[in-house]
Amino acid sequence: MTSRPGYVLQLPATPYREALALQRSLATSVSEGAIPDTVVLLEHPPVITLGRRTEPGEVHVPQGAEVEIVETDRGGKSTYHGPGQLVCYPIFNLTRHGQDVKRYCRDLEEALIRTLAALGVEATRIEGLTGIWLESPPRKIASIGIHISKWVTTHGYALNVDLDPAPFTDWITACGLEDAAFTTIARELGRPVEVDEVRPYAVAALEEVFELELQELPAELLPQPVHAQPTGAY
Repeated sequence: MTSRPGYVLQLPATPYREALALQRSLATSVSEGAIPDTVVLLEHPPVITLGRRTEPGEVHVPQGAEVEIVETDRGGKSTYHGPGQLVCYPIFNLTRHGQDVKRYCRDLEEALIRTLAALGVEATRIEGLTGIWLESPPRKIASIGIHISKWVTTHGYALNVDLDPAPFTDWITACGLEDAAFTTIARELGRPVEVDEVRPYAVAALEEVFELELQELPAELLPQPVHAQPTGAY
């Protein structure tokens, strides 16, 4: 099996709108062939994002809550991002990955399942439900929402590492699911877990599933004024 070269960009906590502009810039570069497939890994300050299928009544943020609300072009409904959650934005040209949207979504799910398995958490898909779940009882640990334009992907997944999942139920009807339970890696393992502990497993899983060899994005190719995570942070 031959792996294609790609880049990974490790960022610290990054405001959502700034990350969205970064994705669009990288997507243009990937579409034009200026750079290969590129993965962005980061955290966001508290933000609720509204996907294209968000319906009225999904968002019920209590007054005074310190959270940004942003409409976005990804698929899906509303979700929450915050510190302690690993967000992954693969900027891939799907002409290299089968030009199959359903396959791409399954591959993202597989990458999440492998990432969690490496940490000792057994996760799965549940028929009829989006994202990645733990069973008995069902509880959601990761969300997926993507956007594809001219076969280039943006957005991606959000994996709950170590954060209070209350906003998923108290502030929104997350992913449009009533009465869904949400969990985190830390809760399942019974110990604190840093996002930086999860990053290398996420990179390895994406490399395996998408047959990539990811190297750090060179500074000269980094859209300004974005600042990469210091080398060695993952």
